[in-house]
Amino acid sequence: MADNLVVEVVSPEKRVWSGEATMVSARTLEGDLGILPDHAPLLGVLLDGVVTVKAADGSNNEFTINGGFISVSNNRVSILGESA
Repeated sequence: MADNLVVEVVSPEKRVWSGEATMVSARTLEGDLGILPDHAPLLGVLLDGVVTVKAADGSNNEFTINGGFISVSNNRVSILGESA
């Protein structure tokens, strides 16, 4: 089991945040997600709302996302927001 996720939060203008995290939570069309290390691969459509990233250093980072996509594969999480 992996210890951390590699997370990247990007908008069309810039990379908003990147680093290692222990958990990511987001709201998709299918419902709320809690993503931990070794999560099954997925691709989801994000709803407008808050994406929370619990960084490996223990800090919580919250990003207001207005639509976009989330991709999870091999302990890598990419959050592509239309605006963040």
